[in-house]
Amino acid sequence: MTQAKARGPYTKTPARRAEIVRAARESFAKHGFTKASLRDIAERAGITHAGLLHHFRNKDDLLAAVLAERDAEERRYAEAQVTDMDQLAPYLGDMLRHHQKAPELMRLWIELAAAASRPEHPAHGYFAQRYAWGRDQFARGMLRKAERGELHAQLCPDHAATLLQAVLNGLQLNGCSIRISTSSARSGPSCE
Repeated sequence: MTQAKARGPYTKTPARRAEIVRAARESFAKHGFTKASLRDIAERAGITHAGLLHHFRNKDDLLAAVLAERDAEERRYAEAQVTDMDQLAPYLGDMLRHHQKAPELMRLWIELAAAASRPEHPAHGYFAQRYAWGRDQFARGMLRKAERGELHAQLCPDHAATLLQAVLNGLQLNGCSIRISTSSARSGPSCE
């Protein structure tokens, strides 16, 4: 007979939630969001379906947690790799190549971002905060470029940041159809 897992307030730990998010990420990547089941995710995490629902209300909450974790990983990597706007293009090329390895998660992110544009959506605040943070980071970088005389004098750093963010969102939207070259001679998108 196996020993029952602990119950009570100690079961809702960050470590348990992280285990569930890892299991959800695996299940979403393998089956897609629609076909992934909460029971499969619970089994992968080594808990019951009811135990999973103790931590996450539904599959949408799990998807938001999976994508938030992915964003946090990428943000930490970006902060380590990109100290100036001149380093942004190689970093973004790496990220696009990385995303192409898990196109299902990229499609899910796009679907959730679109759905979360509605103010009543549970992930609306998360995406609004994410976009504001990105715009702020890009605006700071563009301001530094402007201060060095590397930005066209007629282009406001805030407008350049908004334009850059729009282009990046478009690349993510088309990311599954764009193939990023792995050649060292070409580091940009190719039309294959």
